[in-house]
Amino acid sequence: MSCSSPRYYLWNIGCQMNQADASRLAEELDLLGFERCDRPRDADLAILNTCVVRQSAEDKVLGRLTSLSSLKRLPGRRAIVVMGCFVDDTDEQKARYPYVDAFLRPSDIAGVLRFASEWADGARPPLGVDVLGPAGVSEMVPISYGCDRHCTYCIVTMRRGPQQSRPLDDVVRDVGALVSRGAREITLLGQNVDAYGSDLPNGPDLADLLVAVHETRRLERLRFLTSHPRDMTQRIIDTAASLPRLCHAWELPVQSGNDEVLRRMARGYSVDRFRDLVQRIRAATPSCAINTDIIVGFPGETEEQFADTMALLAEIRFDVVHVAAYSPRPGTAAAAWPDDVPAEEKERRRSAVEELQTQIAGEINGALLGGRQEVLVDGRQRGRWRGRTRSNKLVFFEADGDWQGRLVEAQIIWAGPWSMRAELVGVADSRRA
Repeated sequence: MSCSSPRYYLWNIGCQMNQADASRLAEELDLLGFERCDRPRDADLAILNTCVVRQSAEDKVLGRLTSLSSLKRLPGRRAIVVMGCFVDDTDEQKARYPYVDAFLRPSDIAGVLRFASEWADGARPPLGVDVLGPAGVSEMVPISYGCDRHCTYCIVTMRRGPQQSRPLDDVVRDVGALVSRGAREITLLGQNVDAYGSDLPNGPDLADLLVAVHETRRLERLRFLTSHPRDMTQRIIDTAASLPRLCHAWELPVQSGNDEVLRRMARGYSVDRFRDLVQRIRAATPSCAINTDIIVGFPGETEEQFADTMALLAEIRFDVVHVAAYSPRPGTAAAAWPDDVPAEEKERRRSAVEELQTQIAGEINGALLGGRQEVLVDGRQRGRWRGRTRSNKLVFFEADGDWQGRLVEAQIIWAGPWSMRAELVGVADSRRA
């Protein structure tokens, strides 16, 4: 290797857990003395952090992986690492992709760092250099990995394994470190955050963790996701309602509005139980937002069953609906069943959900028109400042000065289904412009 710092390219796709893994991996590579670059052809080390939860994500991974094969034909010593949920049978994948130097399981950041350090001959940053830069305005901290639920369509348990909760003190320490470096908002992550601590001996639960993290000095906002309706408890709901810095934006995937489909999905709850859960959450946190996930075209889903889903969406009126057409994931229980909803019908159902949700979201956001919202500013986009309300709605405003990382009060002057525009009213925190 040359005496200059080795360069790395990091490509990431998938869920918030993957985003958190990629952020932590980048920070650790910086600590090792690597420099990040934006193009794979400029990198000595190319890393793909992958997702295969849906066929569309797997197709993107395969496309990017194939394109990287040309790197080995460029001058210089180069390495390619693949990590994440794409990694399954490593012997087979090594034979299929011989140009890949290492395949590592999801969230195996330590494995990537070991490989990178050995491959780079132990490159280290110069002594006396502060390699830990400022944290972002909003940061994510994993509280658990894997999942103990076995939904028949989901590949997460197969690739990420059973739930492994992190010790409470470790999570609190990580949050404190990020806040001390400038983070103002923390999102606690897990495939199923509501089950946090159930695998720890005499362990705390999510409510205990929320209370502990909430005490972090200088933390302005706290969020958590993703929840599972089967594991959400009244204790979690009541605790969330009692913590002033916790934002009441709930990620609560329902997946279907029909009991028979939910049974085949092995979700472990009924529509009525989900409906009751939503009512209890809204009673405890009246100004909350509730987002959900929907799968259309699940094996055996009839037109009548899909109509039940549409009816539930119209009844509950979620703030955001993430909708996807079902795609079989190899090794899951549902993959052995006939994929009997035609592709064009799946697309029709997906479009119908999106059309309904566009109307509902527009009406929900339209009700905020003329009112004031607290916005945490996290960046600029097309010449305007961008931020999020406590209910996680996207807001843009124009203003002179530097508002990065500030809590501001903004008056909504335009509201669409997916974002809003506002006029700056003033500062919402103790800092001054």
